[in-house]
Amino acid sequence: MLAYLLKRLLYAVPIALGVTVLSFALVYLAPGDALNAIAPADAPADVIDALKSAYGLDRPIPVQYGLWLLRAVQGDLGTSIASGRAVSGEVMSAVGNTLLLAGIAAFAGVLVGCLLGALAGYRLGSWIDRLATVLSVIGVSIPHYWLGLVLTIVFSITLGWLPAMGAGAGGSAEWRWDGAHFKYLVLPALTLSVIPMGIITRTVRALVADMLEQEFVLALRARGLSDRTIFLHIAKNTAPTVLAVAGLQVGYLMGGSILVETVFAWPGTGFLLNTAIFQRDMPLLQGTILVLCMFFVVLNLAVDVVQPLIDPRMGRR
Repeated sequence: MLAYLLKRLLYAVPIALGVTVLSFALVYLAPGDALNAIAPADAPADVIDALKSAYGLDRPIPVQYGLWLLRAVQGDLGTSIASGRAVSGEVMSAVGNTLLLAGIAAFAGVLVGCLLGALAGYRLGSWIDRLATVLSVIGVSIPHYWLGLVLTIVFSITLGWLPAMGAGAGGSAEWRWDGAHFKYLVLPALTLSVIPMGIITRTVRALVADMLEQEFVLALRARGLSDRTIFLHIAKNTAPTVLAVAGLQVGYLMGGSILVETVFAWPGTGFLLNTAIFQRDMPLLQGTILVLCMFFVVLNLAVDVVQPLIDPRMGRR
């Protein structure tokens, strides 16, 4: 078990280092100039040189990467070119909002997906199985942004039941766990939960159907154990795989919510990333990508650590 954990930790180190390289390099591969956000196109050459010197853009790219990585390890992600504020503060505020949205969406998607998948696996060929299959296919096929727009038209514009955008009357800084604020979460969370719901449904359905054909299930039934006890054995054997898939989906929700957060003007990392792209704000763009990627790495590491606790056989690999 200890050797397994150390191996996973060692695997995470080069992955994290590669993430920093990609986060830094991808910005330079994009077209355009970062200084266009704060300097006009006809700015004098001495002004451009001064700005490049102030933001360290006049140094070789390897040197820029080394200095940026050193500051990032210390928690300093630089200063936003567009706003002049610390990138770490803006990113951390946005991460909290995205965690709130992605957490609720993941919980709803995993819960509904597990229920539908288990029912479909137990009732192969029935109407429940066909319904779960149709819902899962729709869930993984439908575009996020299109579903968000449709839900907004139906529930906000037509029916007037839910707000269309934002995080509350006072913004995310005044968020409270009450009905007035929770209404702002319903539509974006529902939109985000569709894809993990579809993927989890298909995964659990296949796992349960396969487990029901295993010899140990037949032996448990032959011993006269109740359906509840048999279900607990099946759940325990399918849990590691479901946990791994669910962990990936939470990571995807953190990094893939840019269109949904833009549609609903939710002040999370996706909305911040979209703003940084259009403003060509390199420090903000780099910091946001880095935090999202590192969250994905840490989340996968956490899943790898938890899996052997559920199934000790995995710790022997």
